[in-house]
Amino acid sequence: MNECIIAPSVLSMDFSKMQKQTQILNQSQAKWLHFDVMDGHFVPNITFGASILKGFKESSSLYLDVHLMISDPVKYLSDFKKAGANQITVHVESFSNDIKKIEEAIRLIHELGCDAGITCRPNTQIESFECLLDCIETFLVMSVEPGFGGQTFMENQLEKVRWLKQKREEKGLSYRIEIDGGINSETAKKSKEAGCDTLVAGSYIFKNDIEETIRELLK
Repeated sequence: MNECIIAPSVLSMDFSKMQKQTQILNQSQAKWLHFDVMDGHFVPNITFGASILKGFKESSSLYLDVHLMISDPVKYLSDFKKAGANQITVHVESFSNDIKKIEEAIRLIHELGCDAGITCRPNTQIESFECLLDCIETFLVMSVEPGFGGQTFMENQLEKVRWLKQKREEKGLSYRIEIDGGINSETAKKSKEAGCDTLVAGSYIFKNDIEETIRELLK
């Protein structure tokens, strides 16, 4: 079992207190920062691009975990690498679930020197992507529909977590199992019990005492 990591989602930050909250995160037990990049096309919302990531890179030494919810992720891989991304996660649906195209994207991410992750929408079945598990560092399970923060946790997505844990053990692999959406103390416990080792949390962290909430999620 990998060490449990908390990845606060900056999408839920109070951007009027961005500097202060980043300093708090730097002093906390969080080891990653999670960036949800949305283009208004792949999902019905627009967030931020590589320039914002660069700003965080200059003010934090935390591992920068970039989740691309965009229609043409390959076009922007280099931009996010240059801005400081440590890991880049792409959606299988961005490639129409085409294994060869997803493999190529993973290869390009690795060539840039980043860790690679894949993810999918809640309604997408993951069994057909088993052949990719030995070439990724992270599989991100979406426990909400991608596009907006503050949604309710979809408990049926824990079946994907259990399947990923089983395959990781069967194949002797070490990829991380990350989960994003509706994470709080209760759903974090269920996620960890199912096999998750990386928890993305947004609203729950930033609407409470940041350091204390991160400590609580790690328990």
